[in-house]
Amino acid sequence: MTAARWGAGFANTARFVAEIQAAAAGQGSMRPGYVLAGDEAFLFDRCRAAVLKAFVPPDLRDFCLSDLDLASNSIFEVLDRAQTPSLMAPFQVIFVRNVRQLYTRGAKKDEFAALDRYFRSPNPQALLIFVADFIRIPTDIRRMEMDDKNRFERLTETLGERCGMVELARVSEEDAMRWVIATAQEADTRIEPDAARELVDALGADMLMISSEVEKLLLYTMGRGRITLGDVETMVLGAKQRSLYELTDAISARDRARAIALLHGLLNSSEAGEDAAIGHLYMLAKTFRQMLVILEKNVRDSRAIWQALWQGFRMPPFAADDLIRQARRYKSRRDLTRALRLIARADLELRSSPPDKRLVLERLVYELASEPKPVSPLFPAAQLSFEG
Repeated sequence: MTAARWGAGFANTARFVAEIQAAAAGQGSMRPGYVLAGDEAFLFDRCRAAVLKAFVPPDLRDFCLSDLDLASNSIFEVLDRAQTPSLMAPFQVIFVRNVRQLYTRGAKKDEFAALDRYFRSPNPQALLIFVADFIRIPTDIRRMEMDDKNRFERLTETLGERCGMVELARVSEEDAMRWVIATAQEADTRIEPDAARELVDALGADMLMISSEVEKLLLYTMGRGRITLGDVETMVLGAKQRSLYELTDAISARDRARAIALLHGLLNSSEAGEDAAIGHLYMLAKTFRQMLVILEKNVRDSRAIWQALWQGFRMPPFAADDLIRQARRYKSRRDLTRALRLIARADLELRSSPPDKRLVLERLVYELASEPKPVSPLFPAAQLSFEG
């Protein structure tokens, strides 16, 4: 399948991968640095894998690959690493994360001046990859949020002047289906169109989850050469999505005992156990954001929900009516934003490597399923700080 048939995210990734491969083979040139802009983690993984395959031999990985974070390393340290030849490897690859640190308060004139000096005379034996995953690029660029648009323009005007820009736009449902069908074909397996559609709908075109589920489906149907709708319903929907919506149903009904029991079921059924906590938290956050939109736009039936929720942000069809019912249990926008604040707090705690991730999730679900504390009109600020 040619890159021209794919949407922006896949097409941009394919061009980057082709450029890297050609440069590694001595058949083309590449830029001394690239910016991978966008939070589509699946496409980022493809880009990173291509770079590692081209320039990072497994036996030299410790000597020629660096993952630096601007939250703990200055850009001056990054550039010093790039300028210093490695004694053990002929080429260096440096991934630079937390790029948003360059765009926090302050002009950062010294930092950008240092970047300008480096790229005027870059080390030809080093490749800098800036990971700008603080920007969300939707499938349809015209629907980009204003804040993201401003961040992207600033990125283009600064790093983009010196590096190649690779836009990792969110994958459309159509592209996700094409990828599922093509991946199955590569494994000599045919996936029925209805099965591919159900898989994509069920996971909201989340490519990381889709790729993981396709791998499981291929193993499940090994030797049969065909993936049916029943296979998808058995392996994906029953174990993942329906349990999630049962959990949010218990939370919205303020049934704490059932919510905790369902959470334990989710954790126990996951192969990764408590290591899957971030994934469960992501799906909870997405579901509560969907409910917030439903409530704000006063969606009352499933026919209107597809207009209220944009492509890539929709729930599977089987969950539409349930989610509308759950959203309408909340009295106001404030109740749902409280839930999102609690989830954000739990996310921060999970990323800080707590001793017990399960306990973090249990506490979150207990708080979500509890009635919010009333706000005193005399001391609103103190009450709000209690709610997180």
